[in-house]
Amino acid sequence: MRIDLNSDLGESYGVYALGDDARILPWVTSANVACGWHGGDPSVMRQTIAAAKAAGVAVGAHPSYPDHLGFGRRVMQLSRQEARDYLLYQIGALRAFADAAGHPLQHVKPHGALYNAAVKDRELSLGIAEAVGEAGGELILVTLPGGETLKAGREVGIRVACEAFGDRAYHEDGTLVPRKIPGSLITDPQAVAERVLSMVKGEVEAITGKRIRLAPDTVCLHGDTPGAAGIAQAVRRRLAAEGVEVTSMGRFVTRPA
Repeated sequence: MRIDLNSDLGESYGVYALGDDARILPWVTSANVACGWHGGDPSVMRQTIAAAKAAGVAVGAHPSYPDHLGFGRRVMQLSRQEARDYLLYQIGALRAFADAAGHPLQHVKPHGALYNAAVKDRELSLGIAEAVGEAGGELILVTLPGGETLKAGREVGIRVACEAFGDRAYHEDGTLVPRKIPGSLITDPQAVAERVLSMVKGEVEAITGKRIRLAPDTVCLHGDTPGAAGIAQAVRRRLAAEGVEVTSMGRFVTRPA
């Protein structure tokens, strides 16, 4: 068994410090770096990529709606072409810093409301997938299993990684429980570690108690979850104890047949 562990990092900007990036990096294998539209800024982008390179962690772009005030968590109406252009713009910005650091981009993971909206929106998903393909470099598109984004990625012919969320609760249909609902966020390190191990084995317990099937290539551990570093450490140690290979998704995610 093998799995990638990813985390959303580089979301600080200006005088605002968000997340616990330095303590999380040693325990994950892929970093989703904010591109300045929901969080992050040019200096933070450069610093985050340098830190990831030093830690041996792969990096990817974490593009969002242009919604700094709402932290990218408010839905906006985009055409397919707008989505394509917005994604390519943000990927290009982060790639410039990655290239300067000699640490190439591995993947693209849409952020927040954009990620969730695309799962149910074919045109939005196609715009996102087309931007990833147009950006080149064999980039991997990260998304939930079974949704429109996965279908679009396969249709466009790019590599796609299916993602699960170790610290979030699930509905029985495999969608995430909204953050406003009590119990949607799981913060106990050992509980998250057991959930991730279960995910690697192909299932997880929904918020109703029902077991549902999952087959993730990568599991997200949010950098802004309270106690995030301790959670990431507990997950990594639990997986090691079970003999699970933890490695970056670029090493095993392939193009669709």
